[in-house]
Amino acid sequence: MSTENEGAAVPSEAKPPAGPQPDGASASGARAPGAPPPAAPPVAPPPPDFAPAAASSQGGAGSGDPGRMPPYDTGHPQQHGYGRPGDEPTTEQTAQFPPYGTAAHGAPGAGGGWGGPPYGGGGGGDPWGFTGNPAPKRRNSGLIAAVLAAALVFGGVGGGVGFWLAGRSDDASTTVSAPGDPGALNRKPTSVSGIAQKALPSVVTIEAQGAGGEGGTGTGFIYDKQGHILTNNHVVAGAAGGGKLTATFSNGKKYDAEVVGHAQGYDVAVIKLKNPSGAPLNPLPLGKSSQVQVGDATIAIGAPFGLSGTVTTGIISAKDRPVASSDGGGASASYMSALQTDASINPGNSGGPLMDAAGNVIGINSAIQSAGNGGGLGGESQQSGSIGLGFAIPIDQAKRVAQDLIKTGKPVYPQIGVQVAMRDTGNGATIARTGNNGSDPVSPNGPAAKAGLKPGDTITKLDDTVIDSGPTLISEIWQHKPGDEVTLTYKRGGKEHTTRVTLGQRTGDK
Repeated sequence: MSTENEGAAVPSEAKPPAGPQPDGASASGARAPGAPPPAAPPVAPPPPDFAPAAASSQGGAGSGDPGRMPPYDTGHPQQHGYGRPGDEPTTEQTAQFPPYGTAAHGAPGAGGGWGGPPYGGGGGGDPWGFTGNPAPKRRNSGLIAAVLAAALVFGGVGGGVGFWLAGRSDDASTTVSAPGDPGALNRKPTSVSGIAQKALPSVVTIEAQGAGGEGGTGTGFIYDKQGHILTNNHVVAGAAGGGKLTATFSNGKKYDAEVVGHAQGYDVAVIKLKNPSGAPLNPLPLGKSSQVQVGDATIAIGAPFGLSGTVTTGIISAKDRPVASSDGGGASASYMSALQTDASINPGNSGGPLMDAAGNVIGINSAIQSAGNGGGLGGESQQSGSIGLGFAIPIDQAKRVAQDLIKTGKPVYPQIGVQVAMRDTGNGATIARTGNNGSDPVSPNGPAAKAGLKPGDTITKLDDTVIDSGPTLISEIWQHKPGDEVTLTYKRGGKEHTTRVTLGQRTGDK
């Protein structure tokens, strides 16, 4: 409703009352006995167009202030987290995220209004109800009323024109409707939307609860048609010793699961549904992490902070990034030559797939760099959010580890048989001069000993990869499998040497 119509309209010209008027009507309204009751006095017509409104001594509603309205009421990298490795020497295999006012113009008895015989009864012989106002004020008031009348008339016309135009056609709306063509949204199978819709049913949210009641949430994905699910060790390790493990699919169905095998050093684990009946066991296709290039598109799926089925995108920011991550306590270190991505990864994304633009899994999201610890690799207790530095275990390595876990339940680690200092020096990985607990820093008859390496030697390259620290050496060795032959470049006494080493193996976590 237009607010113009809530103002006081200017009345039409007054006309004298019609019909004979009774004589002798007393001010009290008394009549002669037996006389018929007098007719009701005619309603006084409003004053003429030119008459100004009377100004009452009282303001507000009914005060005779035409056109004025009361004002509006304005009312008025951790696993999800990382642990910095210690400085002590250790072996490569054991080193440890007011409502509108309605002006009551003309209200009876309001004083100064237009109700009351004959036109307000203002007294003083003024038939229009003006009491002693000098002529100049009346003219001025008339001018104000005329101006207000004009404003109201123009306002009414404006409102009427607007209503007429709007009523002519619904096409007057300024909104624009979308054509609703799904093809225009690029939801092809190779689009992010297409890949997500296909992959989500094969990604599960894992809830792990230890025997002592402690627990956490992570992610996993279907590895094969037998129902094996690939995830991180740090997601399920707490439930491996008699705890409870469940996997929830995107359709909301939850299944009990058990740990098939887990590798702390690789941070890889395999679980399996206890009763997979009815579960959508559609494995995700595995790509080749060795063929990934910096700048390739990435898609990550997981349950960050428990928000299942979250999809994020990014690119490969770097390859072969040496990362030493931990569970936050620093006692359980894992090493990886990681794929770095800027796709948003947060606590709860752990164990989820990192996919390429074709929807193939190229890595397992495992760790993030935290901004809340001075730039170091922070503990999980900080629960920091993504800053665009996420790390994934290359799928080539994770696949090999998963196969060992499914076959034997235990991980197999390649090794060269030396203990190296874990300090991040940037100058290489130096073989310790004394081993832990009095052991030999170079294992007798081990691969390194057979290749001629000695305590104090500093390994600077493995094949063509520069080695800047102990964690980098371990990460690169674990990219291989036992029996592989590698070339080591090392320094001794200021001179550089090279040697060929055939990798040995160790089974299980110490």
